[in-house]
Amino acid sequence: MNKFGRILLSAGAVGAATLTYSAAIERRHWTLRQATVPVLAEGTPPIRVLHISDLHMTPNQRSKQRWVAELADLDPDFVVNTGDNLAHPQAVPAALRAMGSLLDKPGVFIFGSNDYYGPKPKNPARYLLPSAKTKRVHGESLPWRDLRAAMTERGWLDATHRHHDIDVKGTKIHVAGLDDPHLHLDRYEEIAGRPPADAGLKLGVTHSPEPRVLDCFAEDGYDLVMAGHTHGGQLRVPGYGALTTNCDLDRSRARGASTWGERMHLHVSAGLGTSPYAPVRFACPPEATLLTLLPRTENPASTSENAETRTPWGAGEGIR
Repeated sequence: MNKFGRILLSAGAVGAATLTYSAAIERRHWTLRQATVPVLAEGTPPIRVLHISDLHMTPNQRSKQRWVAELADLDPDFVVNTGDNLAHPQAVPAALRAMGSLLDKPGVFIFGSNDYYGPKPKNPARYLLPSAKTKRVHGESLPWRDLRAAMTERGWLDATHRHHDIDVKGTKIHVAGLDDPHLHLDRYEEIAGRPPADAGLKLGVTHSPEPRVLDCFAEDGYDLVMAGHTHGGQLRVPGYGALTTNCDLDRSRARGASTWGERMHLHVSAGLGTSPYAPVRFACPPEATLLTLLPRTENPASTSENAETRTPWGAGEGIR
C-alpha cells in the first residue's frame, strides 16, 4: 500500500471511530451542567432552577426517560422547559414519564418547532449553510395540544405569549414567553412592556434564542432569558466550539450562561436529544442544567462554560 492509501485508510478509521463514539456513546452520556447566575433582586434568597430543553423524545428512549425523571431528586425550586419535547406522534406518554414528578414542582413551558412538527430526513451538512436559517422542512403534525393539556393539568404554566407571576420560596418571579422564533411564530408585541418592578426575578423564555428576541427582552428590562434550540452546536470542535447554532445567535453563546447587553443574562441549554435522523453528538453531551440564581450584589458575573458533571447518583447509568 502506498503512502496515500495509508493516509486514506487511517482517515477512514478515525472517521468511523468518531462516528461510532458520537452515535453510540456520547449521545447517551446524560450530563448535568451546573451554573451560578446573579440575577435576583437584592436580599432575595437563592433559587435553584432546573432547565430542561430539546428532549426530542421517541417512545423507546427508556434511558433518557429514566434519567430525566430522576432529576426530581435534585429537588429544584422551579422548572423551566424551553420546548422541542417531541420527535414522534406517540411520544407524549414518554415525555410525561420523563418529566414525572418534576411536574409537581412550580414550572413553566413554551414550545418549539419539534413540538408542532415531526422530524424529516435531512442532509446534516445543510445546517452549515446560510439557507438553513431560512428554509424550513416540516414533517407530520405532532400532538402538542395533548402535551400542553397534560402539563397544565399537572400545574405547569404555558407561557406562550403570556405573562405569569409565580411565587417561589417567597419570591415573585415574573415570567413572559414567546412562541417559537425559529418558525417566526413569535409576537413580542403581545408581551411587550416593562415587567413589574416588585418582581424578584424578571424571566423571559423562548425556544430559539434569536438576537432580535433577546434585544426586545433586554430593552424591556428582563433579568434573565432561558432558551434551547441550538443543541449546543451538537457537533463541537475542541478548541473551536460549536460549528453552528442553527439560528442567528453567535457561536460563543451556543450553550451555557452568558450576558446580553448591559445587564441581562442568557442561558442556552444544549438540550437532551437529537433528531432521529441525526443521532450523533460530539464534544457536546446531552444535558439538563441546574441554575443557582443569586442576588446581583453577591456575584458580579455569571459562570459561562460551566463544568459538566454527571448527576451524583448516576441516574440512568448503564440503562440503554
